[in-house]
Amino acid sequence: MFHVLRRSALPAARRLAPRCGVWVESVRGRKSRSDPPAKSKEGRVKVPPPVDPVEMVVLKERFSEYDLIMRALRLEFKEEVLRKKYEEQTGSLAKERARLEAEEHQILMAWNQEENLRILELRKLRVQTEAAEAEHRKQEVILQREQDMQTMIQEKEREILQLQEEAKNFITLENLDQRIEAALDNPRNYNYAIDREARVVKRTVLN
Repeated sequence: MFHVLRRSALPAARRLAPRCGVWVESVRGRKSRSDPPAKSKEGRVKVPPPVDPVEMVVLKERFSEYDLIMRALRLEFKEEVLRKKYEEQTGSLAKERARLEAEEHQILMAWNQEENLRILELRKLRVQTEAAEAEHRKQEVILQREQDMQTMIQEKEREILQLQEEAKNFITLENLDQRIEAALDNPRNYNYAIDREARVVKRTVLN
């Protein structure tokens, strides 16, 4: 009547996968450390494979010979490396290397001196060019200022001449009576109307 529910060992993704698909596990399942041994291996006793005594003696001799040969080669290589290092530090190779380095240093110092002289000449030429350009700009600024000053003086002179011309028509105490008589003899009517073309369209009559 009641079905026994047991925990399935299959993962949830496999249980939920469709029936038509083929599920392939990526990793083969392993037993846990607490699982008992299989029934087919309960009484099994691990016995090491048999060893041939003659073969063991031969292998030991060959391994010993191989170990001696490799140790001798390592010592030979190490001695050669140390000899080369000693020769480079204190021997004839060190002297030759020091001589070559001194010659290279002298060549580089001479090249550096020549390069410094070349750069110095270029710098002097650049400074002279910049100084000449600055002097030229300065002269241009001075000439421009002089021209502006001359233009301003001429403009002021024209204004003064214009004021002098206009001053001839000014009303003074000397010509006050004369200007009053002239105004009375020539009356002007400024009470008029103009249209959009600035034409007088209506003027009042003076009494």
